[in-house]
Amino acid sequence: MVDIPRPSRAREKKIRRILYGGGALAAILLITLGLSRLKPAAPSVDRATVWVETVKRGSMLRQVRGLGTLVPEEIRWIPASTEGRVEQRLIFPGTQVEPDSVILELSNPQLEQQLLDAEAALAASRASYTELKVRLQSQLLDQKAAAARVKAEFQQARMQAERDSELHREGLIADIEYQLSKVRADELSNRHQIEQERLEIADDAIEAQLAAQLATMDQVRSMATLRRDQVDRLKVRAGIEGVLQDLPVEVGQQVAPGTNLARVAQPTKLKAEIRIAETQAKDVQIGQKATVDTRNGVIDGRVSRIDPAATNGTVTIDVELLGELPKGARPDLTVDGTVELERLEDVLFVGRPAQGQSNSLIGLFRLDPDSDEANRIQVRLGRSSVNTVEVLEGLTEGDQVVLSDTSAWDAFDRIRLN
Repeated sequence: MVDIPRPSRAREKKIRRILYGGGALAAILLITLGLSRLKPAAPSVDRATVWVETVKRGSMLRQVRGLGTLVPEEIRWIPASTEGRVEQRLIFPGTQVEPDSVILELSNPQLEQQLLDAEAALAASRASYTELKVRLQSQLLDQKAAAARVKAEFQQARMQAERDSELHREGLIADIEYQLSKVRADELSNRHQIEQERLEIADDAIEAQLAAQLATMDQVRSMATLRRDQVDRLKVRAGIEGVLQDLPVEVGQQVAPGTNLARVAQPTKLKAEIRIAETQAKDVQIGQKATVDTRNGVIDGRVSRIDPAATNGTVTIDVELLGELPKGARPDLTVDGTVELERLEDVLFVGRPAQGQSNSLIGLFRLDPDSDEANRIQVRLGRSSVNTVEVLEGLTEGDQVVLSDTSAWDAFDRIRLN
């Protein structure tokens, strides 16, 4: 029996294994490439839980809003004019007061003694003035009497000189007697003139002395008036009609001059102090229209003042109230204020997104009208208002976008709305 050699199949098996391995490797590569090109599964979102709004074109009213309080237009702080001790509180906060209503009574024994001293000095000054006036008038009368005597003597001497002149001309008296009569008349004429000048000077001197004494008396009177006014102010009065809002002192407390004793305000004349975010306050101007919501009614107003400095990230503005105050409006009431900045015509706008400021570029999910998906797109925003914002790029009229907070899906470029 003869063995027949069989042909070797090793080469064929090796080729088959290479082909199988290459095919498997190609299949793996194709599957990997396909999987890499597949989009990640979009997260599903309940449509009722997101805020969707349609982009519109038309007129857009720009507004800014802030919280604030109602405050009186006229507030009067009553300071202590002198040092004193609080003896009695007669009126308490919340009470209606008149200008002459006494709120507090203070005491200052030293000031009261100073008033007594000033009044005594005034009485003494008045007496001195009266005594001086009487004495000077008496002196003036004595001087007038002396002048009258000199005048009478002068007239007699003049008459005698005229008589002696006639007698001398007729040779009835000696020349020496005529000369003596003439000299006496001339002497009395000079004395009469001097006395008249002294009277005029005396009048001026009396006026000057009385004026000096009167000035001293006025000075003393002013001091007495000041002391009297200071003592009167120990009874602290409201000064204006209104409501006593604050009384920060207690009975027995010693207060220094300038200490605030009470605050009175007129509750019927109120204004709103609104705090606007400093990033939004740059466009607010005096005279712009505003509305103030007191929760019991809305009042029209206008911006009357803008604080030049920002505090804690806000700028305070004053709104003058033009309408009638609703019931319950009172000082320190919390209110909402809205200021109208401008009206933009024929602009593309949409509701203000939860995330995104004016003049910024943000990502928004725009709804696909042919499916239940929303794709992320870049949108450039313009000027903003309280509830709306201008759209500059990225959206067209009629587009629907998700405006609610989408930070939970920042890792996805699309979402599915159920």
